[in-house]
Amino acid sequence: MLAASSIELIGNTPLIALSRVHDGPGRIVAKAEFLQPGGSVKDRAAKAILLAARADGRLAPGMPVIEMTSGNMGAGLAVACAALGHPLVVTMSAGNSPARARMLEGLGAEVVLVPQVDGAPGQVTGADVEAAARVAAALARERGGFYVDQFNAVECIAAHETGTGREILEQVGAPVDGWVAAVGTGCTFMGVARALKAASAATLCAAVEPLGCEVLAGEPVTKARHLIQGTSYGAVPPHWDPSLMDLSIAVTDDEAQQWRRLLAVREGLYVGYSAAANACAAAKLLRSGRLPADATVATVLCDTGLKY
Repeated sequence: MLAASSIELIGNTPLIALSRVHDGPGRIVAKAEFLQPGGSVKDRAAKAILLAARADGRLAPGMPVIEMTSGNMGAGLAVACAALGHPLVVTMSAGNSPARARMLEGLGAEVVLVPQVDGAPGQVTGADVEAAARVAAALARERGGFYVDQFNAVECIAAHETGTGREILEQVGAPVDGWVAAVGTGCTFMGVARALKAASAATLCAAVEPLGCEVLAGEPVTKARHLIQGTSYGAVPPHWDPSLMDLSIAVTDDEAQQWRRLLAVREGLYVGYSAAANACAAAKLLRSGRLPADATVATVLCDTGLKY
């Protein structure tokens, strides 16, 4: 296939069996979203939002695009904006990894770092994200730009239902027994869950949350700071559909670090902390006894480890 632009490279990522970090019971299969041109699963959402906004007139040709990001959505937007001809301005909590800001600047984005409210370097809280979002909204008003507002953009859910979820079903060749994914905006989890549950109502869908920040499980937040950047900000996402979540699986910072190293040295997959948390949670689900011994659990390797 000859792609006309980088935006056409988004989607249709490979599905890989993680048989070297989990040798049973069952098997873990993971979407290699770190192979997207922007390096993460957020490329799908960025493409969906911008194309929808251009189609309905919210985003005029050449108009600036402005968004708050932890890094991944910003990179996806940078790829799409370059292909579509829009300047990009992103606001980011200063607590996110410096490598993310450098990557965004390398892709041509203007990066505005926002001081942390109550987080720490490498540990971004919900208050930190809210502060960065307020700056982004203000910049959009000042510059007459299109404010992406990813947490409230419903296009993202549909992109994963018709894209990621459909791809998993086609690549496995059958319904899967389980689906696990960390939750930031919730769009990846919900969109894929809709597709998988439509194929088989028996598919068990588990949200992945950092231990101590399990709001989807209904638990009080006792540890707002955690290593799994881009997820679990201590609040339920705006469009969250609790009917799609069958259970929540908690992962500790230590487990995320351990699994990140395991994925690198055993599978040759250098990915981020959310990807590691997903793989860890998938193994926990398979070992829980809630699924058959030969079950297949699908997950997503959210982003490349080069951003950390």
